Amino acid sequence: MGLTPASKPRGKGVDQPLVVIVDDDASVREGLTELIHSAGFCSVCFSSTRELLDSDTLDNPGCLILDVRMPGASGLDLQRDLAQRANPKPIIFLTAHGDIPMTVQAMKAGAVDFLTKPVRDQTLLDAVTAAMKIDAARRKETQITRQNLERFRRLTCREREVLWEVARGRVNKQIAFDLGIREVTVKLHRGNVMRKMEAVSIGDLIRAWETLPSSIREPQAMRSVA
Repeated sequence: MGLTPASKPRGKGVDQPLVVIVDDDASVREGLTELIHSAGFCSVCFSSTRELLDSDTLDNPGCLILDVRMPGASGLDLQRDLAQRANPKPIIFLTAHGDIPMTVQAMKAGAVDFLTKPVRDQTLLDAVTAAMKIDAARRKETQITRQNLERFRRLTCREREVLWEVARGRVNKQIAFDLGIREVTVKLHRGNVMRKMEAVSIGDLIRAWETLPSSIREPQAMRSVA
C-alpha cells in the first residue's frame, strides 16, 4: 500500500522534528495532522506500522503518535520492535480501545503517554511537547557520547590505562606504581589524555569518561576499541 496524501510532511519543513502519526483511520490522521500543524509542528502520517517501517522516517528526530489496534502489527508491536532496534523514539499512544493492562504495558515499556480517544487538543499537544523535549535530550546525549568515543579512540593504549586510573580516583604517584612507570611519564600521558579528550579540568574528563559505553570502560575492553 502506498502512502496516503496525508502522509506527506506538513509543517515548517522536512528538516524539522517530525510528529509521526500512525493510524488506520484516515479521518483521524487528517484531524491530527491539522492539530499538529496548527501548533507549529511538522507531521507525517502512515496508515499502518508496515508503511512506517518501509519508510526512512524513523531516522528523523521527533516522536510517534500510535493507534494501538490496526490491521497487521499493532502499535504495541511497533514499540517492541523499536526497542529491539535500540531506537528509543518517544511514543504517545492514542486509542479508542485501551484498558488498564494495555496502558501499564505501554508505560512500562517507555511510552510518554497513553491517551484515549476522543482526547482534548491541549492534552495531546502537551504530550507531543513533552515527547519532543525527551527526543531532543536523548539526541543531544547520543551526540555527546559519539563525540567522546571518537576522542577516546585517539588515545594510545597507555593513555587509556592512565585515563582508567584517573577515573578510579588514583593520583599520579599511585598510577605510576600501578603501571610500573615514572611519575613524570604519568604526567605526560595525563596531559595528552586531557588534550585529546578536549577536557579543561579533571571534572570535565570524568564526565566525558562516564558518557562512554560501560562495555568499554574496563581495561581489557579499552585496549580493543579501534
